[in-house]
Amino acid sequence: MSAPFSHRVPPHGGADDRRAGAPPFPHRAVTRWASEVPGSPYSGPDRDEPGGQGAGASWFARRPVSAMRPGDHAWLAYSCTEERDRVIGTFVREGLDNGEKVVYVTDTPPDLLPGVRRHAEPELLALTSSRRLRLITNRDACLDARGRFLPERMLETLAREADEAFGQGFRAVRFTTDHGWALNGPGRSGLARTLCCERLFAEAISPSTMAMAVCQVARHARPSGELAALRDAHEVLVEVDPEFDDGVLTLVRTFEPHGLRVEGELDSARHAVFADRLDQLIALRRPVHLDFSRLDFIDLGGINLLARHATAPHGTPALVLDGLPPDVEQVIELVGWHRLPGIARGRRRPATRQGALL
Repeated sequence: MSAPFSHRVPPHGGADDRRAGAPPFPHRAVTRWASEVPGSPYSGPDRDEPGGQGAGASWFARRPVSAMRPGDHAWLAYSCTEERDRVIGTFVREGLDNGEKVVYVTDTPPDLLPGVRRHAEPELLALTSSRRLRLITNRDACLDARGRFLPERMLETLAREADEAFGQGFRAVRFTTDHGWALNGPGRSGLARTLCCERLFAEAISPSTMAMAVCQVARHARPSGELAALRDAHEVLVEVDPEFDDGVLTLVRTFEPHGLRVEGELDSARHAVFADRLDQLIALRRPVHLDFSRLDFIDLGGINLLARHATAPHGTPALVLDGLPPDVEQVIELVGWHRLPGIARGRRRPATRQGALL
């Protein structure tokens, strides 16, 4: 296996030919790519990169949904129904499959709920009658007689359901709700009460050995300032499970922008799985963003694979390369692949993850 924190893609002549004491990325003339995507396509910072948070910012743990555990108070700002369904659907389904209790506070009919709608009516009736699955309306969970949102009542609902789960012998209780109704609904006090609810949840769930929760909201339905405030009330950012993870290379689907986050080492043994996942995204006929901000190593074969996709027949969606390591970007420019119309340079790599040549 390769040494950590090294991309090992030397420029022509090899890394050892560099002048002694020269910086790893010497100043060079600005090279223009055939196309570039200005700015950042992402709606927030690299949320669990300590160096990318800024003074006073919160620290977050980014966690795949299947890795959630009791004590997790997680946040999901989903960009589309597919992202929501792949996170919340998995959260609900795995809870039911593992003999845990699932509590969903919602006014949405069961046949539209991720992780619930897969059950036929008799099976759904059996789940609810046994109280393994609790579908609780907003009014019953957290509204007063006048329809106002009461954070304290939501906490009482959580405590009651957790106590009942413990008495019934469930190994854990999973809780989820979408805050869109609380932030938008008539007569609601909006963000302040929702943040109060989140603080109460954090105090109750974080020390728990049984309870875990995912609080969700549609990202495009709320201003960025509200999203940041709600996110900061959580310590866990939940996301979809990886498309592939063998401990060396991790491929994670991203939804905004449409693409794939590539983490770890992309070597010859993993070209095939990377190409397969890339082909699946390209088949959707949309530009594909490849986030390389967490890439530690890519070999020349991997870069050549990107070039082959960029020279595919007319009409193939462009590859947007986000967070390229500087040495990899330099190699692409040295061999002239930056002139290919099917490759575009996206956002720059965070300054805290610049990488190094061997």
